[in-house]
Amino acid sequence: MSAIRLAVRENVLRDPARVTLQMYEDYLDRLGRGWVAEADGEIVAFCYAARGDASIWALFVDPRHEGRGLGKALLALAVGWLFELGHERIRLGTAPDTRADRFYLAQGWDRTPGTGCEVGYVLERRKA
Repeated sequence: MSAIRLAVRENVLRDPARVTLQMYEDYLDRLGRGWVAEADGEIVAFCYAARGDASIWALFVDPRHEGRGLGKALLALAVGWLFELGHERIRLGTAPDTRADRFYLAQGWDRTPGTGCEVGYVLERRKA
């Protein structure tokens, strides 16, 4: 997952040491839950949801596997899980004017002012 995170062309980590192996492990179960997509036995995309603040901590697809709907499918799993936990609103942040920025808009998320060099997004639970 770290290799995928470091391979992306946008939202590049300025300091790769900022995201540690321990953080990846913690978000698998202790702080949230993680999902992966595989191709030929290799992890090619992943998504992490944070339980405590109802956020998407990470969603990344290996550039060699983009355009297959993997990000959309993983995001749907994470969103469904957070709503099942009882959260009414899910949030995330991403860099402005990127494919990720456009991706979340296309998935029905609402863009909000962010902090620093990020824009925010929220997704409200649909009322039945």
